Amino acid sequence: MFQMSHAPINSFDQLNLCKPLRKALDGLGYQKPTPVQARAIPPLLKGRDLLGCSQTGTGKTAAFALPILQKFSANRRRPARRSTRALVLTPTRELAVQISDSFRDYGRHMGLKQVVVYGGVGMNPQIRACSRGVDVVVATPGRLLDLIGRGYLSLDKLEVFVLDEADRMLDMGFLPDINRLLSLIPQQRQSLFFSATMPPAIAKLAGNILTDPVKIQITPAATPVERINQRVLFVAQTDKRALLGEMLKDDQTERVLVFTRTKHGADRVARQLAAGQVRAEAIHGNKSQNARQKALNNFRNGRTRVLVATDIASRGIDVQGITHVINYDLPNEPESYVHRIGRTARAGNHGVAISFCAPKERSYLRDIERLMRQSVPVEDSRPYGVSGYKPRGRSKPRAPRARQGRRRMAAA
Repeated sequence: MFQMSHAPINSFDQLNLCKPLRKALDGLGYQKPTPVQARAIPPLLKGRDLLGCSQTGTGKTAAFALPILQKFSANRRRPARRSTRALVLTPTRELAVQISDSFRDYGRHMGLKQVVVYGGVGMNPQIRACSRGVDVVVATPGRLLDLIGRGYLSLDKLEVFVLDEADRMLDMGFLPDINRLLSLIPQQRQSLFFSATMPPAIAKLAGNILTDPVKIQITPAATPVERINQRVLFVAQTDKRALLGEMLKDDQTERVLVFTRTKHGADRVARQLAAGQVRAEAIHGNKSQNARQKALNNFRNGRTRVLVATDIASRGIDVQGITHVINYDLPNEPESYVHRIGRTARAGNHGVAISFCAPKERSYLRDIERLMRQSVPVEDSRPYGVSGYKPRGRSKPRAPRARQGRRRMAAA
């Protein structure tokens, strides 16, 4: 299904980008494109649609942002009032902010107008920006449809549509919103579609959006197994709190991302850690945007040592220097495990991923191992082990089974 799109690109100089973009990339220290950038940018510069299967941390934001900015540099025109030339649709507020910041960094010498649109904050600044007309809108679906419904933004002059993290979009129930937006954008457009996984529902959606796309699949230069020291500890559910506290006594756990399955669980774990004199904050969908951004900034700046998150909130967490990812609760979707542990070992570094597995979570672990086609090493040297567990004799992971639909995340 996927293919190499062209001969290898080893330098940004080979892409013949405009001078303002090259100046911005030089200032950011960008020299050699990542694999997804090298394969995606040339066909996108030619106006092709693109279907990209790419994990987070592979550089895909620049892979679609740079061609959009290059296109607008070559065809400078002022966007009409209450319209936009490019729309990037993302599943979470944090990811929208991150992508918007990247567009601002890359286009800093171009004088283009952009706005990031998401809920949980006041609407007036977004209304003012859209009313004047913008080159690029980066948005989450709910607030975007609200602005369109109120008449503050139209998509009838859209030139480029980007759907990012499509698999997470479907997991979060955004398919009706996506279909509604598709009915509002022109048939003649360039469309880009990115997803970390490509189950049948995602492939069907891509088929509805794209026209004769270039198809690329990018695996990170090193797989999680190669750069991340993974291990699982079998533990009673009631002992997880004590085990987490024991692990955080280790000086090597400098910047730790802890995942829980529910919002209530994230708050509870953060409170318990704070009561034990560990600097910790929680981030999840019930937090206001300001509270989420403050917690993320504190974690990024080192003021908070431990950030406790749910899967839905995790997509916008792009923080360098995370030493450990701890799965306090195993995810009930195996793909989420890969996304979670990928928050460490970024930018060529190494990291540690530790999973707590209670007896009721054994089936989740089996699904994870089937997806990765290998076992997660068991650590049995810690206290609080589950009585009677024998690690020997675990069956070899089988190939992933076909599933009738995807299980929904529980109260993320």
